[in-house]
Amino acid sequence: MPLYDYHCSVCGHGFEALVRAGATPPACPACGSTAVDKALSRIAPAGRIEAIRMSNRRAAAAAGHLSHFSPAERKKLLKQR
Repeated sequence: MPLYDYHCSVCGHGFEALVRAGATPPACPACGSTAVDKALSRIAPAGRIEAIRMSNRRAAAAAGHLSHFSPAERKKLLKQR
């Protein structure tokens, strides 16, 4: 399911939601209104993408989600480029 950004036209709240293709738009989590519009998604700023990726990998390693990798592979995944 794709992740979309929405903007509520009633209260002005911006939010993200996972929405199936062809499904009705979600309700605003702040006010419950269904008068929402798709918004343009922001991209990660240049130079920050690598830091974000490494932060997510470190969090996954701390949670044990990389346990199916060998120690050498884990070290390689957690090594910054």
